[in-house]
Amino acid sequence: MTDTEKPAWWIYQGTNEVNESAIKKLPEAPPWRHFTEEARDQRGSQFRPNTREEIELVNAALYLRRPLLVTGKPGTGKTTLAYAVARELGLGKVFRWSITTRSTLQEGLYRYDAIARLQDASLQKDQAPPDIGKYLKLGPLGTAFAAGKKPRVLLIDEIDKSDIDLPNDLLHIFEEGEFEIPELARLPKDQQKVFIRAHGDDTQLFGITSGQVHCQVFPLVIMTSNGEKDFPAPFLRRCLQLDMKLPDEKQLKEIVEAHLGKVIDDNVLNQLISEFSEQRKKEDLANDQLLNAAYLVLKSIKVLEREKLREALWKSLSVK
Repeated sequence: MTDTEKPAWWIYQGTNEVNESAIKKLPEAPPWRHFTEEARDQRGSQFRPNTREEIELVNAALYLRRPLLVTGKPGTGKTTLAYAVARELGLGKVFRWSITTRSTLQEGLYRYDAIARLQDASLQKDQAPPDIGKYLKLGPLGTAFAAGKKPRVLLIDEIDKSDIDLPNDLLHIFEEGEFEIPELARLPKDQQKVFIRAHGDDTQLFGITSGQVHCQVFPLVIMTSNGEKDFPAPFLRRCLQLDMKLPDEKQLKEIVEAHLGKVIDDNVLNQLISEFSEQRKKEDLANDQLLNAAYLVLKSIKVLEREKLREALWKSLSVK
């Protein structure tokens, strides 16, 4: 490869020659790849509902105090919906619980570090046992249910990745609005009230009496699913179900402009969206894959003329 073949936008040249000044050419990150506290507070600010149904189902879930099960292809905005609702209604930070095959109900409710307490007790010897509250912390689910005055938003992300028992385990707390912390319920009567930390904020304490946590205001529970498994009927009966649709070309343009502004030539952006839409008919693609391509176009990188780059950016999300 000769020097004349190297595109101007390249920062890494592949020459193995040290060039520390090259990184100074790196432009500002895309808006959705900022990690400051301010950027986190703005999460969901660019979300635009694709259909009226999305707005109606969120409102129905708020009115009925029922969980909202949101399905749809990856990248349709299922997760962002939770942040958009919390931001618009001033409900504070979203409590996010990302599900894996190993997730259990207790993990979502609270954590107890018994080993640390035992180690601290052994160091103190003849002194009174250390305060158990220091070793307990509510999880995202537990904190959302313990918080009062106004509903908080609880995002249970990718619940379809859970094992078969978790959806059924959630039924009791969704119906009864309460749970028990057995480690506290066993304490003597003179130690019945214990203050434990909240999820995501070690400075916020909740006073728990007799190990019982009672929901005062039911949170807005948004559970996302990519459709990898079916859920039991009793679980579905207790949820409102929303299937998020893929945006059309007009909506895709609105999404790009909401994130980047109206700064890309209309003809270029329309062509980019048109080719993305055609590719999406054949492959599973997410909205953020279009945003990635649009950002590079904004930086004068001719994505439409670079087939291999475009293929990499629009790689199918389906497992084949």
